[in-house]
Amino acid sequence: MDRWQAMKVFVKVAEAESFADAGRQLQLSPPAVTRIVSALEETIGTRLLVRTTRSVRLTEAGARYVTDCQRLLIELAETEAVAAGVNARPKGSLTVTASAMFGTRFILPIITEYLDHYPDVSARGMFVDRAVNIIEEGVDVAVRVGDFPAAGFTATRVGSVKRVICGSPKYFETFGVPIVPSDLDSHRIVAASGTGSVLEWGFSKAQTPSILINPRLTTSTNEAAISAAERGWGLTRVLSYKVAVQLETGRLQTVLSEYEEDPLPIHVIHPNGRNASAKVRSFIEFAVERLRAHRHFN
Repeated sequence: MDRWQAMKVFVKVAEAESFADAGRQLQLSPPAVTRIVSALEETIGTRLLVRTTRSVRLTEAGARYVTDCQRLLIELAETEAVAAGVNARPKGSLTVTASAMFGTRFILPIITEYLDHYPDVSARGMFVDRAVNIIEEGVDVAVRVGDFPAAGFTATRVGSVKRVICGSPKYFETFGVPIVPSDLDSHRIVAASGTGSVLEWGFSKAQTPSILINPRLTTSTNEAAISAAERGWGLTRVLSYKVAVQLETGRLQTVLSEYEEDPLPIHVIHPNGRNASAKVRSFIEFAVERLRAHRHFN
């Protein structure tokens, strides 16, 4: 049995959730696909798929094995490309993920500029405010603010941002300026949160490392909270890059700066280590240079 071919067939069946569909994509008959998967299960010594008349689903062992197979097949393809000299030129499809606002403001311009330099590459920008599983969702490069997955990933630091509390000059003229974190109890707070109305804000160099905040206004997006602060309604707390322009123009001003927590690092992350393909390596070099030069992060 050709183990690599068997792994390829198994992965295709798992992705298609069908022996017949996998066979059509691989130009193999359904009986041939069944025989290959059965032989693979016999070799491994465990069942990988549960078959019924209507569906095909992974067993617990199969779910673990398919992830390993996908990784190994990618590494094999990249190794063969290196040996053939194909890896010297970036080509293929590239998937990059970041949070919605960060991705739209800073990563999208980098992607479009990169595509102008490398016409053989196409790209997908996955800009979402949720935890993206880099491996399972087929992501090539991720840009993360804060902690990053350690095992199996390579991370390049490109800068940092901090959480800032800010308000408009109009607000401070009307309600005054908080001097210590406990002063926030008497101020209007605008918070962006999908959870409850009570939030915990952390501080350094304060008698109380964190305090509970009960916002008068809660919004579903950071953009809305920032807009309310710009209008002079209240104070809000966001990552510094989100209000960098407003701070530069004076539309917003920060307070309690001496109590800010340590900055959060920004990393460019990829899962392929030294065997990263040309498209991944070239994009990372491209993105790192531009992000490190950005005044909002460094």
